[in-house]
Amino acid sequence: MSTYELFIIAVGLSMDALAVAICKGLSMAKMSWKKGIIVGLWFGGFQALMPLIGYLLGAQFESKITAFDHWIAFILLGLIGGNMIREGVSGDEEKTDDSVSIKSMLPLAIATSIDALAVGVTFAFLRVNIVYAVSFIGVITFLLSTVGVKVGNVFGARYKSKAEIAGGVILILMGLKILIEHLMGG
Repeated sequence: MSTYELFIIAVGLSMDALAVAICKGLSMAKMSWKKGIIVGLWFGGFQALMPLIGYLLGAQFESKITAFDHWIAFILLGLIGGNMIREGVSGDEEKTDDSVSIKSMLPLAIATSIDALAVGVTFAFLRVNIVYAVSFIGVITFLLSTVGVKVGNVFGARYKSKAEIAGGVILILMGLKILIEHLMGG
C-alpha cells in the first residue's frame, strides 16, 4: 500500500473524529489550543491503537482466509463507509460539551475509532507495514482533530455532515479499489 493510499485511508478514518472535534469546538465559548491538543491526542491515539489491535487479530486468521481477504476488505470498508454516509445524511446531532476529561473523551475516542479496528483487520490481509500505518493514521487524525476544534469554534456545525459523507465515500472507494486490483490480478 502506497503512502498516498494510506493517506486517503487515514483521512477517511479521521472524518468521524473530525466531526466530533468540530462539535467540541462548537461547545467552547472561546477556543483553547490546550483543549484542542488534548482532543487531538485522544482521537489520534485511539485511531492509531484500534487498527493495531485489528491488525493483530487479523494476523491470527490471515493464512486461513487469503483466498477471499479482498472481499473481506471490500465488505468491511463498504460497511464502514456506508455507515458514515448514513450518519452524515441523517443530520442527527451528537451531544457534546467542552469537557476534555477522561469521562468525556474516552467514550468519544472509542466510538470514533471502532471503524479503524476493522480497517486494521484488512491491513493484516494486505500485509501493510503496521507500525508506519498506525503512526501515520494517528498523526493525521491528531492534526485534523486539533484543527477541527478550532474550525468548530469558528464556523459551527455547517461542515460536520459533509465531513462524515466525504469520509464514507473515501472508504468505500478504497474498498472498491482493493477488490478491483485483486480481481484484475494486480
